[in-house]
Order: sequence, then structure tokens, then C-alpha cells
Amino acid sequence: MAGEQSSGTFVSVPGESAELKARSAARVVSCEVMATDLPQSVPSAGVDPARRASRARVTLSWPLDNIGPSLPNLLATVAGNLFELRQVAGLRLEALRLPPAFAEAYPGPAFGVAGTRRLAGVEAGPLIGTIIKPSIGFDPAQTADLVDTLCAAGIDFVKDDELQSAGPTCPFEARVDAVMRAVDAHADRTGRKVMVAFNLTGDLDEMRRRHDHVLAAGGTCVMASLNSVGIVGMVELRRHSALPIHAHRNGWGYLSRHPSLGWSFPAWSALWRLAGADHMHVNGLANKFAEEDGSVIAAARSCAEPLVDGAPMTVMPVFSSGQTVWQAAGTYEALGTADLIHCSGGGILAHPDGPAAGVQALRHAWEAAMAGRPLADAAATDPALAGAMTLKA
Repeated sequence: MAGEQSSGTFVSVPGESAELKARSAARVVSCEVMATDLPQSVPSAGVDPARRASRARVTLSWPLDNIGPSLPNLLATVAGNLFELRQVAGLRLEALRLPPAFAEAYPGPAFGVAGTRRLAGVEAGPLIGTIIKPSIGFDPAQTADLVDTLCAAGIDFVKDDELQSAGPTCPFEARVDAVMRAVDAHADRTGRKVMVAFNLTGDLDEMRRRHDHVLAAGGTCVMASLNSVGIVGMVELRRHSALPIHAHRNGWGYLSRHPSLGWSFPAWSALWRLAGADHMHVNGLANKFAEEDGSVIAAARSCAEPLVDGAPMTVMPVFSSGQTVWQAAGTYEALGTADLIHCSGGGILAHPDGPAAGVQALRHAWEAAMAGRPLADAAATDPALAGAMTLKA
């Protein structure tokens, strides 16, 4: 692992001197064997499938001079051919420790928790959010009508679904213009502007143009699909953006679902925090996907952990995926903070009494959770909350 990802290869080559190795070779800091005589986790061509494997926790260190403080080249070093080595029957990157040089090269999130709260006008408690549903199929006018309903319902945050960006039936610019007319009309009446994360995922020039359109229309947030735009796309969007960036992690499953292959969320999200994400999706408790609750909470907690010495670069975790009033208490109890966005799509929009009751119910569920009041007790005198309790993912 150390040789392949620094100065070495499968045979000794002329020029790899002791002096060059001392200067450029990766170093094995520790190798703690956790278990032996295990079946191989993933197959390798040319390797006997009956061969037994060991499991170890390995810490490697690379000289900064090998790559400089470059996120794309950091990715190629710590998560490039390592995953392809025949000798490795599974590999999971659990943590990254980065030197201050990376914080000097990359500014990280421009808004984070404090900036998001300021723009959304929510000083305390979670941002109660939802997703445009149906995920795709609405035209701009239909999207704006739904946003208008949600604004009247008291929502704090609305996001495009990651499937909706700029299809022919719902062009990006037309959608932004229609939605912002609804948002601004509501703001004129109430003095508070709902934050809408418009999905501008696309090529670099497309994302810049779309960002500028959102900004000119008075929008307060943009959204990008991380695995679609890549590290360079995110870095360039951050350099250009004057708005918070809502970072969606769709595709996370193929990077993490096998327990012996891929990434841990804290390691993977470190790249995107440096690149400039302000919000990071972490799934949600009892979610509709395959991730366990413990993994979700570890991911959310990591968003508040300092990233680099002297540069915390903390971001706002976004809970979503089959979320309803049932998850509010457990989320608050596990985190001990309400510095988060709690997005409930069907849990709000499918409320038996309509979206306004769905928004009210989720907000009241969080108020009960923060007050230490059981959900059932709160629902006894709250019809909206009682109706929401009929919804489960």
C-alpha cells in the first residue's frame, strides 16, 4: 500500500535511491492486526478464492511534498489504486488527518451553520425542510404552486430533488423565476424568506450561469450532487458562489455499503468540507435506505468536529430519507443539538390534512423533543401531530 501509492512499484527500478525513498516514500505509521484466518471480502483476479485473509487497522503517512495541498491529487493518493491492489482483499478508508496547508489552500464552507441560520431567518431549533415531491415531473408553475403552499405552511427550507435539474419540461431558469416569485411574495407578507436549494448540478459553465441566475433572482441557496460534479467541480463552484452550497451525497451507497470496501463518512466528507460544502446529507434515523442509525449519527456528529487545526470548517448536517415526526426525539437525543436541517418529503406532503399540517407537526415534534416531552403526550392535544403519527417510512 505504501509503496504503490508513493515511490515504489511491483519491482525495484533504477533511480529509487535511499535518498529518494527518505524524501518521497509513504510511511507505515502503524499496523494493528485485528483478526486472522478470515475469508476474503472481495474477489481478486489471480488469487486463490480459498486463500485466507487477515484484517488490520493501518495508518499511513505521505509527505506533503509529494502532491502539495491539492484535493484532486490527495484523492488519487489516498483512494486511488489502493482499492485495486491484488494483495488487498477489501479496504475501507476510515479517517483522514490533514495538515494546515490544506486549509490555507481551500477556504472550506463560506456559510456553514451560522450563515445558513442568518439567511433562513431561523435563530434556534432545526430548519424544518422538505423536498419537492413528486421528485420529477412538475413544470415550473406546478413547482412554484407547491413552494407557495409550503411557504404559507411555515416551512424553513425547500430543496429540489437530486433528479430535477434542468429537464425540458422544467427548465432551470424558468423554475427559479417561478419559485422565487412565490418566495418573494411570501417574504413581503411575513418578512422572512424561505431558503430554497436549487439543484444546479451540471458542467462548470452551466453551474456558474445557474448560480448567477439564482443570485439575481434573490435566491439564497444552491445545490450540487457531489458524486456528479466531482472534487474539481465543487472547488470551482465554491470559488464562484456567493450563496450557501447544499451538498447532496446521492451515490453514497456505492462508496460505503460493503463494510470492507469504500469510505467512512467522516473521511469522505472531509474532502467536500474543504472544497466548500455548507450542508452535508447524512441520511436519517430509521431511514428508508440501508444505513444503520449508528452510522447516521456518527456522520452527523462528524460535521461538527474540527477538520484542520485552526480551521474547524464545520458544516450543517441534513437529515432526510423517509423522515417523519417519529425521528425528531431520537435525533435530538443522539446529537444533543438542533443545528441541523430536518427534511421530510412524504412526511410533510402526504400528511392527511395537507402540507401545512405536515410542517406544523414536524415543528411541534421537534419542540416536544427539545423540551423532553414524549411525542404521544404532545400529540394528545395536537391534531396535526396526531395525524402525522400515522405516517411511517
